[in-house]
Amino acid sequence: MSAIVFDCDGVLADTERDGHLPAFNQMFAEYGLPVQWSEVDYAEKVLIGGGKERMASLLTPEFVAQAGLPTDPEEQRQQVAAWHKRKTAIYKEMVQSGKMPPRPGIKRITAEAIEAGWTLVVASTSAEESVRSVLEFVVGKEMAQHFKVYAGDMVPRKKPAPDIYLLAKEELNLSPESTLVIEDSRNGMLAAVSAGFRCLVTVSSYTQQEDFHEAIMVVSSLGDLGVPTQVLKNRSAAQPGEYLTLRDIEACLKT
Repeated sequence: MSAIVFDCDGVLADTERDGHLPAFNQMFAEYGLPVQWSEVDYAEKVLIGGGKERMASLLTPEFVAQAGLPTDPEEQRQQVAAWHKRKTAIYKEMVQSGKMPPRPGIKRITAEAIEAGWTLVVASTSAEESVRSVLEFVVGKEMAQHFKVYAGDMVPRKKPAPDIYLLAKEELNLSPESTLVIEDSRNGMLAAVSAGFRCLVTVSSYTQQEDFHEAIMVVSSLGDLGVPTQVLKNRSAAQPGEYLTLRDIEACLKT
């Protein structure tokens, strides 16, 4: 059975700049932490898979002392978990308020795939409740019910490790010959390719300059009527028009 596996952040919506970054900074302020990430800072942090892991990267001896944090590793882990829980709540509020517009083509492709009987999956390193909030906002609650969601701490290693894709592959019996992954970052693409899948990349705010030579196709977005896609690289049999269709997705799998 044919399948599409979507990443969440940067693919369903451009959530990193407009959602995760301000949510992290609001949480930092609420906890009185001596840090506010700039867009330049965050461009480096997004290379780290997982929100908890990004926050844990702050825990240098100097930062721990300055912020008055515990030095015990287990207590630090609990503190990071508390930060992450609050940050996730802030982020969900942002999603539900409509502050992060869906990326072009996601809802349209989803509707086409449901009608054609395709399997639909989201595989993300973000917290599951955050992913489900974005998914429901982007495609609507009814179509969101057609998705299997793999997210958060379901696997020990985050992207670029292939673990989240391997879990979905095993549990859903996904065939590499009939499954296309849609990612926006090099880390995500590497995770998908390492799991044996072809990967189509839709570049996002923080990933436009990354190397995607392993991808089957690289586009500015999936595109929509009045929002044309720009094909940046294509080694597939697809020949997209103004925007990508399910037929183009199928062509990527036949290459």
